[in-house]
Amino acid sequence: MSSKRTLLITGGAGFIGSHVVRLFVNKYPDYAIVNLDNLTYAGNLENLKDIDTLPNYTFEKGDITDALYIDELFQKYQFDGVIHLAAESHVDRSITDPMAFVMTNVIGTVNLLNSARKLWAGNFEGKRFYHVSTDEVYGELHDPKEFFVETTKYDPRSPYSASKASSDHFVRAYNNTYKLPVVISNCSNNYGPNHFPEKLIPLMINNIKNNKPLPVYGKGENVRDWLYVLDHARAIDVIFHNGANGETYNIGGNNEWKNIDLVLLLCGIMDAKLGREAGESEKLITYVTDRAGHDLRYAIDAGKLMSELGWAPSVTFEVGLDRTVQWYLDNWSWIENITNGDYQNYYSKMYGA
Repeated sequence: MSSKRTLLITGGAGFIGSHVVRLFVNKYPDYAIVNLDNLTYAGNLENLKDIDTLPNYTFEKGDITDALYIDELFQKYQFDGVIHLAAESHVDRSITDPMAFVMTNVIGTVNLLNSARKLWAGNFEGKRFYHVSTDEVYGELHDPKEFFVETTKYDPRSPYSASKASSDHFVRAYNNTYKLPVVISNCSNNYGPNHFPEKLIPLMINNIKNNKPLPVYGKGENVRDWLYVLDHARAIDVIFHNGANGETYNIGGNNEWKNIDLVLLLCGIMDAKLGREAGESEKLITYVTDRAGHDLRYAIDAGKLMSELGWAPSVTFEVGLDRTVQWYLDNWSWIENITNGDYQNYYSKMYGA
């Protein structure tokens, strides 16, 4: 049974955030959920059109880098919990514009921490600041038997991961200095519905359907651990409600794939669903110059989360990937609106540029 709470979820119109918002709005009708998103290129309220009229859901368009605005928002709603997902997250973009990542991921996080600290003013009973981070803060792995654990030394290797590492450190510092009740999670790569099509899996789905080249960095040997986004949302729910203050929890799917093997699997699924001959989409694979600072392997050990809080992935990768591909094919207008920018034009008019 849930009790009345008012939660701020930042970045709730984005990929992971929209699934978290939907889960909390539907599962906890006594909670007032405020979704704060600046509706930049990756934020899309179409992701939440199925819940946007529910009485316990409110959307606010705003920028977490605006400290005064964030203070006013905290005063307006009197939040007793924060789930902070808003972030610039694309490594390639961080290489070309690192300052945008510093502003959103570092300054924005500190603004939220300051507003929470001022509002709660030492009265931390029932309060929680949950910072959602990434496995990329740990750097890369070379030993195939090695995994990232919560105590792995930070070694960020891109402007994106450096900005997330910095925000993690600030969250921990506020816990240590001000006793702010915080939890942090570091998650592996997510996949699933509503993923912005610059990311690997939706990019490949889109290009396969449209018979465009499938760009694979280097030789495609980089390894990632993949987790279905709905399982990440479930993990966030469990950690927010049951995690211990000051603790960090790694979230992963125990599901490592080389990029090239993942692309080949996608080609096979798409060929079957599109009625193409087996192997036809593989011909679209094009190897491109490797990305600067491209980490070789990430792999998460989620044993702490599993043993202490009882979470586990609910679907295999093959099942989750098949569901993901089918969702895109069934909702192709969504990806078309993303790629032609119509969603941004619509919401710019609604909420202002």
